[in-house]
Amino acid sequence: MLGHLPRAVGAVLQRRRSGEAKLMVHTQAPSAPLSMWVESPAFAPSEPIPLKYTADGDGLSPPLRWHGAPPEAKCVALVIEDADAPTPRPLVHAIAARLPAEGELEEGALLRRVETGQNSSLMHGYLPPDPLPAHGTHRYAFEIFALSDAPLEPEKFGRGNLSGWMEGKVLAKGCLIGTYERT
Repeated sequence: MLGHLPRAVGAVLQRRRSGEAKLMVHTQAPSAPLSMWVESPAFAPSEPIPLKYTADGDGLSPPLRWHGAPPEAKCVALVIEDADAPTPRPLVHAIAARLPAEGELEEGALLRRVETGQNSSLMHGYLPPDPLPAHGTHRYAFEIFALSDAPLEPEKFGRGNLSGWMEGKVLAKGCLIGTYERT
C-alpha cells in the first residue's frame, strides 16, 4: 500500500520516527522483568524480515516461538509494532491478547487461526511491514507480555485499551526485533 507513494515522501519524513522508547515493551509495566525469550525460525534478532512476511511479498505473519513465562501466567499477549513509523506512537501491526503462556505461532497464523485485536489500520489480523519508500530501515518489535489474567474479549482490544487492561497484570515480557527496508 505505502510502496506506491513517491520516494520523496519517505525522504522528507526520514528523520520523523516514533522511536523504540515508545514501544509497549518499554512503556508497559516498566518494573516487569524482560525475562521471556521470543524467537522466529524465519529471522534472527535485529536481522531483516524475509520478503514473504512483508507487503512486498506474500504478507504472511512470520512463525514465532516464546518461552520463559512465570508459572502463574494465564496467557501471553503479543503486540507487533513498527518503532520507526513516522507517527507519534509506533504503528501497531497486530495484537493477539490471549495466546498460551508457552507456545508458538505457525507461519500465517495471525491471518486466519488466531483471534486478533485491532491494528493501526483499525482491522483485525496481521498488517505486514510496509514502510515508506526511501524512509530507511524500520525496526519491527514482536513483543510478548505474560499476564496474570486472560481477557474475556481479546478481539475488542486496540493498543490503548489493551495497555489499560494490562495495567497491574504483566508478570514478565520479552521482545524480538526484526528489520525491513523497502529498496
